[in-house]
Amino acid sequence: MDTTRIRKLVTIVEETRIEIGKDIDPPTRRSAALAVIENPYADRYQVDLEDLMRIGEELGSLLGERAVRALGIEAAAVESYGKAAIVGESGELEHAAAILHPRLGKPLRKAVQKGAALVPSSKKMGGPGTQIDVPLGHKDAAFVRSHFDAMEVRVSDAPRRNEIVVAVAVTDSGRPLARVGGLTTDEVIGEDGLR
Repeated sequence: MDTTRIRKLVTIVEETRIEIGKDIDPPTRRSAALAVIENPYADRYQVDLEDLMRIGEELGSLLGERAVRALGIEAAAVESYGKAAIVGESGELEHAAAILHPRLGKPLRKAVQKGAALVPSSKKMGGPGTQIDVPLGHKDAAFVRSHFDAMEVRVSDAPRRNEIVVAVAVTDSGRPLARVGGLTTDEVIGEDGLR
């Protein structure tokens, strides 16, 4: 397979300015970049999923950079990230796993500068308009509870039966009004991905 066949790219930006009647200053912001791609293995079983792994690597860079750019911040200012995929009915969940896990992480970490922590992920099967929660966690320290979150995304006409929707989400902060304790962002060391 020579190139990733992308039918559509979608970028979403959310900005929360008020929560439960309280002003959020500065507002919390998060973005998601999504690609609707052709599934090269639709309707057939394939042992070697290398093409999807390569696609994941390409999309980690493309979607990571688009999501950061959408927030209008420097890569170092990204605080949390996550990834997700929805496979159309002619595919299988393993296709989402092949895109999301073996090689998407390295270029995504480059796009957000560092990323010592595991990139949270989710995957599911569905048809056009299926929603998915992209799980979010602090990019350098998994124990930062204020950043445990998710961003719901969907593409109204995807995935079609032979497609996969791939999403990457990033934030410039944690949840608005977070107050359940845990490690704070100014305490992050970022060496082991945990603290």
